[in-house]
Amino acid sequence: MKRVKLGGSDVEVSEICLGTMTFGNQTDEADAHAQMDRALEVGMTFMDCAEMYPVNPVRLETAGRSEEIIGSWLARTGHRDRVELATKISGPGQVLREGRPFDGATVTAAIEESLRRFGTDRIDLYQMHWPVRGSYAFRQNWSYDPSGQVKQQTLDHMADVLGALEAARQAGKIRAVGLSNDSAWGLTRWIDTAERMGGPRIAAIQNEYSLLCRLYDTDLAEAAVNEDVTLLSYSPLAAGMLTGKYSGGAMPEGSRAAVDVGHGGKGNLGGRKTQRGLRAADAYVELARKHGWDIVHLAIGWQLTRPFKTVPIIGATSLQQLEHLVAGLGRVPDRDLCGAIDDLNREHPMPY
Repeated sequence: MKRVKLGGSDVEVSEICLGTMTFGNQTDEADAHAQMDRALEVGMTFMDCAEMYPVNPVRLETAGRSEEIIGSWLARTGHRDRVELATKISGPGQVLREGRPFDGATVTAAIEESLRRFGTDRIDLYQMHWPVRGSYAFRQNWSYDPSGQVKQQTLDHMADVLGALEAARQAGKIRAVGLSNDSAWGLTRWIDTAERMGGPRIAAIQNEYSLLCRLYDTDLAEAAVNEDVTLLSYSPLAAGMLTGKYSGGAMPEGSRAAVDVGHGGKGNLGGRKTQRGLRAADAYVELARKHGWDIVHLAIGWQLTRPFKTVPIIGATSLQQLEHLVAGLGRVPDRDLCGAIDDLNREHPMPY
């Protein structure tokens, strides 16, 4: 598998990343180990996690379990030097630390805890899961209100956190730094602040990006290209919408939506599963069929054609699902098919 650098850092990773957010919940430890074994076999060495994982649902009593499962795999296989590990500190409103915002001291402590769970001495990419000032991610764009933000307070927070991250980098505990669920303004201010104080420069930003969710395409893409930042795209299959399995109102047993309903949730895939979203997903499934593609493979391959640095994060709840994903790796759509995708995007803009 092709190798790429994360932004302007010296961290080299596989061009596809294995997502691990279901490890310890929908995916048991044995299957998770099998997935990591298989990923390594095909050259997928980059693995993304977070201190609050597993998800669906996120619970305080299970937080950290996904990191622990990766740690048990590393201990069993001795493959630490063959993989690149990414993880994230939780943000405000999440389950850890009673949902309090993080600061520099929190980051320092959280890095130590993640290192302990992984059973390693270093994290290759350490990310801030959510900005403390708020975010428009996960359908919050429909009512986003930044008017309560205080610029100097935000800049002071960034400086405090970057100081802690630089200390961790100097100590060899982290190698590169990234954001998640952030905006073009946030990305550039983190970079400006790091340059002003000599802190670690942002190498990656992990935001949602798929055929159905293309908020990244404009301001963020421009900022990332000019500042040499790599997009780590999460939910490239739109939480399973771009498999066709929810077409016609279907609710497959064991699917993410069904599990969510089973835990008292709405089963709407984080606001993605709308009538407009389902119609758009069906249109992409049909386009793939007409061109002789599996929609799953097209959704991933298309990302590698984008005019900015992108590393898609693919996650699977089972080894069987991962094998399906792996079967399409290395294939990208041609210019004509990409043009047809753009036409569908105009027909179904922002479907959720």
